[in-house]
Amino acid sequence: MFDFGIGELLVIGVVALIIIGPKELPGVFRTMGRFTGKVRRMAREFSRAMEDAADEAGVKDIAKTVKGAANPSKFGLDKLNEAADKFDKWDPTKPSEAAKEIGEETAKLSEERAEAARKIHEYSAKKTQARLDAEKAAAETPEPEAPKAKDAS
Repeated sequence: MFDFGIGELLVIGVVALIIIGPKELPGVFRTMGRFTGKVRRMAREFSRAMEDAADEAGVKDIAKTVKGAANPSKFGLDKLNEAADKFDKWDPTKPSEAAKEIGEETAKLSEERAEAARKIHEYSAKKTQARLDAEKAAAETPEPEAPKAKDAS
């Protein structure tokens, strides 16, 4: 409420001692303490009444919903995780399950594409193995030494 430091309180106490007098000063401070306590109690009761009214109106539930919707860490991550899981489980060499549900022609195209993907995979594997074998053979054979030049002297 009021931001009084020790220095300010000391100055107020000295001024009050001079103006009010030493006999009546404890009574004045006691009255000021009671008044301050009553003000704080009233402020606390008002705050509680406002919180109770907000609870009855459902403001806290709405605030939680808004905060949850505005949270970028949870916004749309469920769908993104589902898509990533589907992608991780997807195998291009197998026909699509969804294609069978759509129709016969779609299922046939899906099987043809899966077969083409299998063939590409096999061909790539053979070519990769051939390249690795060639590299290994080239590394094992020593290079022929170049002829040495004769001195002209």
